[in-house]
Amino acid sequence: MFFLMALSLMVGAQQAGAIGEYVQCPCPPGSPISAETGNIECTIGTQEIACKSLTAGDGYIKMADGSDTYIFGFSDVTGVPDSDIMSTGMLAANFSAPTISVREGQEFYLSLTNVGMAVRPDLFDPHTVHFHGFPNASSVFDGEPMASISINMGSTLTYYYNLVEPGTHMFHCHVEATEHMQMGMLGNLYVRPAQDGTSKTYNGKTYTKFAYNDGDGSTGYNVAYPIQMVAFDPAFHFADENIQPLPFADMTDTYAMLNGRGYPDTINTDVILNVNGAASQKMNALITATQGQKILLRISSLATVDFYTLTVLGIPMKVVGQGARLLRGPAPDNKVLYYTTNSLTLGGGEATEVLLDTTGVPTGTYFLYTTNLNNLSNDAQDFGGMMTEIVIH
Repeated sequence: MFFLMALSLMVGAQQAGAIGEYVQCPCPPGSPISAETGNIECTIGTQEIACKSLTAGDGYIKMADGSDTYIFGFSDVTGVPDSDIMSTGMLAANFSAPTISVREGQEFYLSLTNVGMAVRPDLFDPHTVHFHGFPNASSVFDGEPMASISINMGSTLTYYYNLVEPGTHMFHCHVEATEHMQMGMLGNLYVRPAQDGTSKTYNGKTYTKFAYNDGDGSTGYNVAYPIQMVAFDPAFHFADENIQPLPFADMTDTYAMLNGRGYPDTINTDVILNVNGAASQKMNALITATQGQKILLRISSLATVDFYTLTVLGIPMKVVGQGARLLRGPAPDNKVLYYTTNSLTLGGGEATEVLLDTTGVPTGTYFLYTTNLNNLSNDAQDFGGMMTEIVIH
């Protein structure tokens, strides 16, 4: 079945190369776009379906110190007619990329259109989506170009994912990965568990949303936030924009960010416009909760140079998952391996789930930040960087 699905979508990709943009989604025309996930969602028979459309191209973002930075990136064109995808997606790169949120049990169709590089028309780079750490239905959908398809300018490929396991992942372009990831082709991605929507009571509190299928409600939460650690080297971005040799060996990230922003932009709930007036940074990193609620942080790192350590002052961090796996021992004991800490260190490609219990925590503002103190700056500007606020009401 997976082979036939792969063959069908490969034919679609071949068609795309000939006729241009060609988005594939099994849902009937006019199916609604979910306000929660931004996906087109429907049910065919008993099978839940989710569809999303992205473009890959270039653009600019506004850094927290006010400077403009050239990037490669993705933008969301879900629901946009095929004939309008190129014009909508050009110079529309977002950083971080549009978040992908899906549910265990769904079949997910992700269409990626390569709209080309408007600022660098000399580049003909293909692009892919790599769903990092996920057991793909077929290697053709992995996004790693030696084992799968990469997408040339003016073409679309629809990836197929059979979502059989929950957890926090991430996605990025895997073509010329060091360059394309440094340039900004990075995004949050997570799979919500099938247990969501059921009611479970744990330690006297009832939850309907969970990090994993824990069976006992121990990963229950009230509010959730994806937090991705990323960083830029401005000299690398300047060289790429101005057709200069790329300094791979000298890559030094001096803009450390959460969800594509440095502090204080991390707590700015507005969309940030770039030098062209386009909405290039739509995602903030502000965390808010009501006292007594439990917060789930889906923390991932796609930093290409350094490891980073995150800490929260005043609220213990309970780690319940690592690498898209619930921290429990094997059956039949299923021993809980959750642990409490005050800091976490992640390298590029790692992800973890952390619960913050605000029961008994005084109302006020707390800080989530890196203990790598040299990264609490926006390049040469002090008092910024990889930091955000947790506001307890």
